[in-house]
Amino acid sequence: MKRSLIGEIIPLIFLISVFSCKKVDQKITIQSLLNEMVSREHIAQFPETNFRLKQESSYNRASVNPTDSVGWFNNKDHNNNNKDHNFIRVEEINGQKEWVLMDHKGAGAIVRTWMPFKNAQKPSTNSIIKFYLDGSDTPALEGNMLDLLNGDGLIPFPLAHKSLRSAVSFFPIPYAKSCKITVTERPFFYQFTYREYPAETAIKTFTLEDYQQAKSAIEEVATTLLQSENKNEFENATDFHQLKPNEEKVFELQKGTAAIKNLALKLKSYQDSTVTRGVVIKINFDGKETVWSPIGDFFGTGVGLHPFKGWYRTVAEDGTLSSRWVMPYQKEAKITILNLGTTAIDFKLKTKVETWQWDENSMYFHAGFRQQYPVATRPFSDWNYITIKGRGVYVGDALTVMNPVKKWWGEGDEKIYVDGEKFPSIFGTGTEDYYAYSWGGISTDFYEHPFHAQPRSNVYNKFNRKTTNERNTQGYSTETRTRALDGMPFSSSLKLDMEVWSWVDCDMQYTLGMYWYGDANSTANVKPVPEQVLILPSW
Repeated sequence: MKRSLIGEIIPLIFLISVFSCKKVDQKITIQSLLNEMVSREHIAQFPETNFRLKQESSYNRASVNPTDSVGWFNNKDHNNNNKDHNFIRVEEINGQKEWVLMDHKGAGAIVRTWMPFKNAQKPSTNSIIKFYLDGSDTPALEGNMLDLLNGDGLIPFPLAHKSLRSAVSFFPIPYAKSCKITVTERPFFYQFTYREYPAETAIKTFTLEDYQQAKSAIEEVATTLLQSENKNEFENATDFHQLKPNEEKVFELQKGTAAIKNLALKLKSYQDSTVTRGVVIKINFDGKETVWSPIGDFFGTGVGLHPFKGWYRTVAEDGTLSSRWVMPYQKEAKITILNLGTTAIDFKLKTKVETWQWDENSMYFHAGFRQQYPVATRPFSDWNYITIKGRGVYVGDALTVMNPVKKWWGEGDEKIYVDGEKFPSIFGTGTEDYYAYSWGGISTDFYEHPFHAQPRSNVYNKFNRKTTNERNTQGYSTETRTRALDGMPFSSSLKLDMEVWSWVDCDMQYTLGMYWYGDANSTANVKPVPEQVLILPSW
């Protein structure tokens, strides 16, 4: 009897132990979020916690109703005098005035911060930013508003970094009950993007002690994010395929449940810059085409070859275009390269396919293309990036704008509606802010980061860097942003609009490549448009 009882107790103890470990492993911590950040497989699955991405920003509080054509497009998205009130409130703490920029009640995690220079030529401030977590009167984290978030302070590069005239941080700050963020001087522009978790979610609130304990993991993640380039994509694949105008070539991939982990394409020549628009990539998973995009918009290079290095995509100086989006499928996949240009092209293609465990949270990768010309800048309007129906996660985009005038074109704010919202839960402060830089009229230079880049602006790119302070934004500019911890899950729908807000009444061109994951039955309002691919206005 005793022996039988012991035989029953031991397995029970084992099950309790395993269950307890699983619960601990599922707890959201600094380290679990960092691990998620560098897991490309993770973002290909709908999150088990079903969080929602939200944002606090200095958007103009007069923007209340889209039918109010004045208030909805009010451009004063900052605070530069005591009459401005584009923040939550002012408090006095220990005799010092503090401006409250965020005050979220509930479980969450800060996953992105953006703060611009107050003066385009002076990257400095005396303002102290403070993060009060779980109702504590003592900040869990504080420091100089710019230094803390630009890679010069506690948070290392590239988790925090200096963008063009901005401090941007992707370092995760989890909290179990609440998060209040304040600054000690009147704020200028700001954005704090955060995850809002269900109340029952187990979260370990950020502490400096936890930060120190996770320091080796932090350094490892920082190093990993910068090791995103494979310089030998075509070492063992030297044959070029040729496509005449309007020809295509189909490549069938490994059968069975698997995932594309790496996709690389290289053209023999990029001398004609329009070739990145004329060559189209199509991908079909399990009998459904979910990718249709010109290669310039799919890889983020825009019109022509403009190198940059990112976490999900790399455009190498030798012309190799690499995608590291994980693309799962259940039975079969095929890639088609189509030449819509007027001359023949030569290309190489290489893929890396690995096994995948498909489950209820697995999703298909999608990439679409939208182009419009002309886009009138008056009256002001919201230009729809994409509207998606179904369940999925939005993970990035690449915007190429043709601006016919020198003055700045990108004052427009992003407005993102999730699951049928009447008012956007993410309301931004400017197109350049969405793409993580600032002072767009002067920031016409190349920059790159694992999660965002400006591969080209005006005449400048990685091959041709800017050396003056000229304010000329004329011509083609390409901005790109991809998402890891700030991916946007949606259960029934997502709508992303971007304001068209230029300082000049003119006709622009907007072209967008966008990336998202979705269930098999999800749909979007972007469709293949071969006739629009080669519409390339000049200035």
